[in-house]
Amino acid sequence: MRYKAMVCCKAGMGSSMFLKLKADQVISENSLPIKTVHGNMDTLIDFDGDLVITMSDLCEDLQGKMPYVIGIDRVADKNEMKEKLTKFLDDVLYAV
Repeated sequence: MRYKAMVCCKAGMGSSMFLKLKADQVISENSLPIKTVHGNMDTLIDFDGDLVITMSDLCEDLQGKMPYVIGIDRVADKNEMKEKLTKFLDDVLYAV
């Protein structure tokens, strides 16, 4: 199974594009079954995927509105991204 993730921020400009680039690098380097799309808070209305990847400051706004939300504190930190994506996969694969 391949999971669909939207990478977004409020405006969908610089920070989310950089976040998507880092997410795609981590996904590729670790062969994670996740495909990303890019968007902003407005495009989340029609998003029917499995995961939202955003900056940590937006997580609280999205909790309970999206199936699963990952908040990233340090955009350039691939270890943080890998840890949180792996936790997502563990959570969905082993959900009871």
